[in-house]
This record gives sequence, structure tokens and C-alpha cells, in this order.
Amino acid sequence: MAEIIFRSKMDAKRFYDHLLKCFRGNPSNQDILLLEDRYIVKVLDRKVNLEMLKHAFYEFIVKIKRDDWFRAILQDQYFFEDPEEQQHIMEIIYSVLEGQREDLSVLIRENGEEPNIREAVEEIFQDNVSFSFDSFLKFRLRPYLKVLESYVEISIDEYKMEQEYQMFIQTLRDFLTGREPKMDTLHLLFDEEITFFDEKFVEIKRGELVRMIDRKLLFNHPVYVDSASIAPLLSIAPKSILLYTKNPEEPLVRTIKNIFEERVLVKSFKGLRHTKEWIKQENTTNENGA
Repeated sequence: MAEIIFRSKMDAKRFYDHLLKCFRGNPSNQDILLLEDRYIVKVLDRKVNLEMLKHAFYEFIVKIKRDDWFRAILQDQYFFEDPEEQQHIMEIIYSVLEGQREDLSVLIRENGEEPNIREAVEEIFQDNVSFSFDSFLKFRLRPYLKVLESYVEISIDEYKMEQEYQMFIQTLRDFLTGREPKMDTLHLLFDEEITFFDEKFVEIKRGELVRMIDRKLLFNHPVYVDSASIAPLLSIAPKSILLYTKNPEEPLVRTIKNIFEERVLVKSFKGLRHTKEWIKQENTTNENGA
């Protein structure tokens, strides 16, 4: 028999419901008891599959309680009480847990290996065992909670950086609002460096770009505005930007798309050749017509 004592009625009920879900369709459901007044879940040993019980307890820790602990860390240690902010940070946490953010995952690994929860679960479930979930948490899962704190800390840092980035983008969008375009179409080539071309695909040299830069832009945003790319683009404020790149997900490409939004059309290097040929033909036709 296994008997697990919880601190709250809610946790006891959630674990009981989780067990019933895991053992759905199994005759041994009658051997799973909830003693609500004592916050105890009791599992009789007659027909219950012990391996299934261990797995269900493991899932309760890493799927149900883990969210509680993440939110408790956010609220109690970092004072994030707003549900919307919590949700944003939780989304970052889970993107790390699911392997979508290797740049952040490596920081977790640098803090030490994640404890083996399955091993701790194996050890706690002995024949005719009775234990307190809080004691198990305190003595067996303390290293695991420290790892969860690392996930929260790194995700909060990322959240703050994302917030600052969004504020930066909005500030530059505001700068563009009502600004008179100095050019209808600008062609932007991303290679080893960024090259600017005008509507006729004539390269705009670096010196000319520097002269085009609005000095107020660099004065008001000296740290964030890149004088080689963002500053000239904002100063020219073209009606449309054709951006040719091998990597549409490059950070600077995404930043330009975020600032200029629907004005940007991202094209491939192959598209660059077709565009140059089309512009050359248009220019020849216009010259002949003149």
C-alpha cells in the first residue's frame, strides 16, 4: 500500500484525479482512495500496477506541480504578480524546456545537470510506503527546485530584454510617423555587409548615406541606432524596401521588418538578379522613349 499525504486538499484532489486519469479503464480504480478531510491519497496494493503509479507520480511533479512552482517563484521571489506578465514569462520558460531556445538552454546546463526526478520517485516508493509530499519536496526535490529557479531567472532576463526591444521598435516607428519619404523604393542587399541601392539600382555610397542621416536620430538614440543601417533607413524613410538576403531570420533583418512592417518585402539573392535585370530593361525603355 502507498499513502501520500499532501499539505492542501487541492493538491490531494489533483493527484487523485490525475491517478484516475492515468488508470482510466483499469479495474484497479477502486483501489485508489481520496481521504479529503486528511488530504491523503491512498493506493491499495491488490491490483494497482506499481510502475504505472510511479509514472503517474512523476508526471504529477513535472507536469502539474512544476507550473505551480514556476508561478510561486515568479510571484514570491521576483514579485511578478500580474497574470499577463506571468504568462509571457511562462511561455519563454516552456520554449526553453521544449528545446526551442538553445541559446538559453545552454545557460541552464552551465548551472549544473538537472536532478534525476525518476530516480527520486523510484527511491520513495517502497512496499507499504507512507510519506508526506512536502517532506519529499524538501529533502528529495530541493536541487530540482533550484533548477526551476534558474529557468525562471533566465526567462525573466529574456522577458525584460524583449520588453526593451519592443519599446525600442515602437520608438523608431513613432519617429517614422509623418516623416516625408526621401525615396519611393530602396533596395537593400544583405551580404558580408549591407549595400544600399536607389530605385534605379545605383549604389548609394557610404559617404552619401552618412550625409542623409538625420542627426536628431543619433542624438536621441545614440546607443540603439546602428549608423550603418537603421539610421540611414529611418532618415530616408522609403515608401518601400526590397530586402535581399540569404537568411530572412537574421536579427537585423527581423528588426528592419519590425520597424517598417508592411513597407518591407524580403526577397532571395535570386530575386536580386531578376530585379536588376527588370530595372535595367525599364531604364533602357525609358531612355529610348525619351
